[in-house]
Amino acid sequence: FAALHLVLQPLLGELGNLTEWHRDALTTALGLREGPRSNQLLLSNATLAVLAAAASSTPLLLIVDDLPWIDRASAAVLGFAARRLGQIPAGLLAASRTGEDSLLDRAGLPTRIIPPLTDAAAHTLLASRYPAMSPRVRQRLLTEARGNPLALLELPAALQERPAPAGAGSPLPAVLPLSGRLQATFTARLQPLPPLTRHLLLAAVLDGTGDLVALDAVAGSPAADVLAPAERAGLIRVDHGGGRVTFRHPLIRSAVVDLAAADERRAVHRTLATLHSAEAARRAWHLAQAATGPDEDVAALLHDVAHVSLWRGDSVGAIGELLRAAELSPAGADRARRLAEAAYLGEIVTGDMHDVERLLDEARRADPEHAGGLAGAAAHAYYLLNSRIDVDAAHQMLVRAINALEDPADAHDKGLVEALQTLLQICHFGGRAQLWEPFHVALSRLTPRPPERVALAAAALSDPVHRALPVLGRLDAVIAEQDRETSLARIVRTGVASLYVDRLPHYRDPLWRAVQNGREGGAVTSAIEALLLLSADGWFTGTWDDVLATSAEASALCQEHGYPLLAGMSLSYPALVAAARGEHDKTLALTSQLASWGGPRRALLLTQRACHARALDAAGRGDFEAAYDNAAAVSPPGTLDDTPQGLWVLFDLVEAAMRTGRRDAARAHVQAMLDTDVASLSPRLAMLVPGATALLDDGTNDAFERALTIPDATLWPFDLARVHLTYGERLRRDRATSDARRHLSAAREIFSQLGAAPWAARASGELRAAGQPAGHDQHPDPVTLTPQQREIATLAAAGLTNKQIGERLYLSHRTVATHLYQIFPKLGVTSRAALRDALSGNEDRKQANPQR
Repeated sequence: FAALHLVLQPLLGELGNLTEWHRDALTTALGLREGPRSNQLLLSNATLAVLAAAASSTPLLLIVDDLPWIDRASAAVLGFAARRLGQIPAGLLAASRTGEDSLLDRAGLPTRIIPPLTDAAAHTLLASRYPAMSPRVRQRLLTEARGNPLALLELPAALQERPAPAGAGSPLPAVLPLSGRLQATFTARLQPLPPLTRHLLLAAVLDGTGDLVALDAVAGSPAADVLAPAERAGLIRVDHGGGRVTFRHPLIRSAVVDLAAADERRAVHRTLATLHSAEAARRAWHLAQAATGPDEDVAALLHDVAHVSLWRGDSVGAIGELLRAAELSPAGADRARRLAEAAYLGEIVTGDMHDVERLLDEARRADPEHAGGLAGAAAHAYYLLNSRIDVDAAHQMLVRAINALEDPADAHDKGLVEALQTLLQICHFGGRAQLWEPFHVALSRLTPRPPERVALAAAALSDPVHRALPVLGRLDAVIAEQDRETSLARIVRTGVASLYVDRLPHYRDPLWRAVQNGREGGAVTSAIEALLLLSADGWFTGTWDDVLATSAEASALCQEHGYPLLAGMSLSYPALVAAARGEHDKTLALTSQLASWGGPRRALLLTQRACHARALDAAGRGDFEAAYDNAAAVSPPGTLDDTPQGLWVLFDLVEAAMRTGRRDAARAHVQAMLDTDVASLSPRLAMLVPGATALLDDGTNDAFERALTIPDATLWPFDLARVHLTYGERLRRDRATSDARRHLSAAREIFSQLGAAPWAARASGELRAAGQPAGHDQHPDPVTLTPQQREIATLAAAGLTNKQIGERLYLSHRTVATHLYQIFPKLGVTSRAALRDALSGNEDRKQANPQR
């Protein structure tokens, strides 16, 4: 009656309210007095009586945890009372682990199976108890716990009890340790098993696949027979048909490992390494776990495996493998190089900026003379750029390290290629032509040829006006293969190469894959960069509320992981949105931050972004003098080869120059566009170049017409609306009021949809000047769709999928999706189901308003 004693202990004060028979039966059973044991029926009724007495003054709840563990005598009495609690204001809440039998199972009580926590609930529980946990650790724990709340609460505590790892970026162990309390609980369930069963359970845990065939080889006999005692104990499930073994509770795996001695674990790893000799990655990892000291052969194997893991997109696994390889390396250059590579990967992919200094210090201690060689220089330069925002120091360090190589021309040298990638980023943020010169020299030395993505990014970032056009076909081919790409770093690098040549609308899917990976605790740095690229895409394609969301998410990740340079970049897109929407104070605040970070640190890209937003803000307010000064600060009139950022202010500069009487400056800039064939870089630029040219040409409107008939012009709504606006203003001055109203109405509609209030107001003012009185437009103007957009919308309304539409119109399914992305807000719908009514309603409005 041990359990019954625990249940009734708080109610012993009620014994005086019982009959003598009931009181004697209970006090004897609970050991409070000596006497003969009462029969079970009398004792059960006595228990019910004391519960009723206690519940007469206040409702009562009995809570019994771990039902399978209570004694048989108590279970019989509690089962009797539980079936009769409906007669009194009392209830019973009892719990047992799923799959375990208890004596109350046969009591006929109502039961509820509690499923594992949902992913969202598990995340909430873990975050509420451990709010400072890194995303990577959190995701690993969520995966390991599989919705079990006990595991979610206890595994982090066990991790905190572990000694500090040798390396700052050391990965979590393959099997997470248990807290002392859980270790005692689960070990008690494992110890009664036969030693061979425990040994095979250990092999199952360390193998990680649950493959019975592999376990057969380890056991030397049918593994299912050896594991039968563990299955009977409710520890595992054996699927004979599928040939798999799974653990019933997520913490049993940890208990199995904790119970085994270190030499037994190493012996199993050696066995598994032999068993998986044909699989390089698994063999290397098992050999690494079996090692007891430095072993360069195993370290080299694991180093190679890390590169394969990175290529497959498992950046977190690659860092873990590099760090273990470093631990196994004898002190010296190899150990330093592997530590430096781990630091570099942590910076550029997984968001481990806080670990970089410590890892590089370890590399310097391992090899004071070289400190990790080129990998160490690349890691340190990236750290100087992104954490300290010291562009010039990072540039000088990396150029010296590359030039000091014995063979700086091997295009197959992964370390050299990564160093050039870092140097490319330094040059981009520095934004100065002299920084690019040593980069191009180093790139041109590579034989047999530079790697494709480095070459594409170099052309698109260093001088896209002169270098990008010859490689656009190659870039488009890489983008077309995006579904096959697994490396998150390469995904982001292709996105960066797409930025200034307006290919991002066709590259959203892989960027979102990178973001999701980062959200799950994987490639955090790649996620930050992908979010920034998606922000740029959203700015140009008019999804400005999304821009604010993606920029805010990027900023939060930058703050958490220590990336102030990228945090600065995350301000540039909200600054552009604020400028376009007429939020002057917000624009000023954001651009002041950008300029204060970029100016003193010579990160010219940040100050150019600030100038772009200020130029846009000034133009919206009608201050074209300030607009000209800021646009010219990004790209001086007549010059397009200093920075790719100049491609973002082409139209701004020409319009501001014309508005301030600087016709020669405007003409020089337009001539530079024509001489360099900028219009061939993208449909957006193909629209803006003739639009800017038309501002100079007072005699004809042919250039405006060419601008507005560019295929896919509607992908760039703000730019399109500005061309409509300037064309409408020209037509109004030429007294072609009917045509002027059409273009001004189109501009006002787009500006209004975007929330670009000052620009919509400017269009409205022009409409009034064209003779359209205020309040004349009681209803929105009929939406103008291009012929291609109307055809796509009609086919989508008929039920065709994006792929079917693309096949019919000879377009890719992504191009179709991009068009629909623009069509839905234009028609005021959010689904394909609403397209048919929207299209017919738009046609009715056009017929009712033919002059429009």
